[in-house]
Amino acid sequence: MLAYGGGRLDRAGALRTDPTRLNALLDEPGTVVLPLWRDRCLVDGDGPVRLTAERAALVRSAAGETVFLGFDGDVAVFAVDLSALDERPAVEMAGAAKSVDVRALVGRLDADGAAVQAYARGLLHWHRQQRFCGVCGAPAVTGGGGHVRTCTGAECGRLLFPRIEPAIIVLVEAPGPPGRCLLARHVGAAEDAFSTLAGFVEVGESLEDAVRREMAEEAGITVTDVTYQGSQAWPFPAGLMVGFRATATSDEVRVDGEELLEARWFTRADLRDRLASGRTLGRVDAIDHRLLHDWLSGN
Repeated sequence: MLAYGGGRLDRAGALRTDPTRLNALLDEPGTVVLPLWRDRCLVDGDGPVRLTAERAALVRSAAGETVFLGFDGDVAVFAVDLSALDERPAVEMAGAAKSVDVRALVGRLDADGAAVQAYARGLLHWHRQQRFCGVCGAPAVTGGGGHVRTCTGAECGRLLFPRIEPAIIVLVEAPGPPGRCLLARHVGAAEDAFSTLAGFVEVGESLEDAVRREMAEEAGITVTDVTYQGSQAWPFPAGLMVGFRATATSDEVRVDGEELLEARWFTRADLRDRLASGRTLGRVDAIDHRLLHDWLSGN
C-alpha cells in the first residue's frame, strides 16, 4: 500500500449538494473535525488533533474553510483551515501542541490516517489558492461541501473544481546485462543523493508520451517498453504520481544540466551497498521507494 492512498473513507459525494444535512452532521457529537494550519497538521502527543463538537464549533467560527471529507464508518469527517490565524493562536485554539508537516507523520500514522490527512491538506490548499475566478476575476464562493467553488461574476458563474497535476516517475533499465537502473542527482540535491527521474505531464500528452519526452529532455536517452507500475496520491500540493518502468535503447546518458546535475547506472549490488551504508532508496512515503525496491528484488 502506497502512502496517502487506499484510505477507508467513504467520500459520500451525493451528500455534498445537501448543505442542510452537512450542517446537521457538523453538530453531531460523534463527528470528527480535523484542524489544519497552512498545510500543516495540528497535533498533540497522540497525533493529529480530532476536535470535540464544542471545540469544533469555536474553531469553525475562525476557520477560513470547513470541508466535508466523508464518512469513516458511520462517523462524519470534516476538516477546517485555521490559516487566517498566526501559528500559535491556531495551535492553541485547536487544543494542539504544535503544527507538523503531514509527511513527517507518516511513520506514526496508519495508512488510513495518512490518507485522510493528505486529502484534507490538498483540499484546503486548493481553497486558499482559488479565492477568485481565473476568467473574470470575481470572488469565488465555496459549495458542494468544499469540493467546488462558484464564480460570483454576474456574467460568468463558472464552476471551479480542485485541480490535479499529474506527474510521471520512471525507473529506467539499461538495454542489456548486467541489470542496471538509471538514477540521477537533481539540482539542489545533496552530494551522492540519487533518485529516479520524474516530470510533469504537459497539455496534449499521454502519460507514456510524457515518459519518453522527460527521459529525452533530462537525461538524453530514448526509452522503449514503457510499462505502467502504479499511481500515488501526492497532494503536496496537488500531485498525482504515476509510476512507470522503461528500457533505454543505449547506455549513453547526457544530462540537461538544468534539472539534473548527473546521472549514473546502478547495479543491484550498488543499491544493496547503499542500503547497507544507511541510505534509503527514494522517500519512504513515495512511489519511487517502491519502484526501486521492486527492481532490487527482481520483480
